[in-house]
Amino acid sequence: MRNEFGRVLTAMITPFNKNLEVNIEQARKLARHLVQSGSDGLVIAGTTGESPTLSKEEKIELFRAVVEEVGGKAAVIAGTGGSSTTESIALTRAAQRVGVDAVMLVAPYYNKPSQEGLYRHFKAVAESTELPIILYNIPGRTAINVLPQTVVRLAKTENIVAIKEASGSLDQVSELRRSLPDDFAIYSGDDSITLPILALGGKGVISVASHLVGLRIQEMVNAFTAGNTTLATEIHLELFPLFKGLFITTNPAPVKAALNLTGWQAGSPRLPLVEVTRSEKETIKTILEDLRLM
Repeated sequence: MRNEFGRVLTAMITPFNKNLEVNIEQARKLARHLVQSGSDGLVIAGTTGESPTLSKEEKIELFRAVVEEVGGKAAVIAGTGGSSTTESIALTRAAQRVGVDAVMLVAPYYNKPSQEGLYRHFKAVAESTELPIILYNIPGRTAINVLPQTVVRLAKTENIVAIKEASGSLDQVSELRRSLPDDFAIYSGDDSITLPILALGGKGVISVASHLVGLRIQEMVNAFTAGNTTLATEIHLELFPLFKGLFITTNPAPVKAALNLTGWQAGSPRLPLVEVTRSEKETIKTILEDLRLM
């Protein structure tokens, strides 16, 4: 099983209203917009979607709404990972019933499993579902690095088909590409190193910046794939200030601020995350103005 999700996937925010309740109407509207503006697929309730502060019921409601809105037009990938294997299995099964195309499983955070524990966790979730699975390695958030040798073991499981790699290590990406089957997809988990990861054999990106410049990122990826590395580099350098600016503080506070500045009703993050400061907001606004996104 080697499913095709596309090259540019958006790690979609979860819009909240003024009471910090999930704004399903705005989520539907945003999902439609993203698919019309460069996104081959959407990852729902991942890090950018504030998964740690969403209830299971809220996540399932989001999965259902996005499937109803863009299912069949783009890949809908549900973030169903977490610290508890049992809970990840239950949420994965619920997502499958709703009709998502795949799930993304973040490495269990806080409890810091060994590599063997990581292997057994991901394997157990994979065996509970028929859906394709994207692994998600982000040690800066989880306190554990899913090492290449563990990914290679997991790649032998039929429905584990890809990884979102956000370790920040190009050496690790190189080792993954050397060791994994050619049809096992590696997605950049950081907008700012998408182009280097493409050069190392990556498939594409699971992006935050694509909320704002999805078509341009799609153009960059397509240019590189077509062999036009000069154009790809030009686009990367043009967008680089945005890539960095959207991580001026903890994601997704900056991208929510950027969306609010450009007319969306993204709302604030839920505690313990807070809105960007006044100076951070001014920095983001300047970047948006420079790119003519305001």
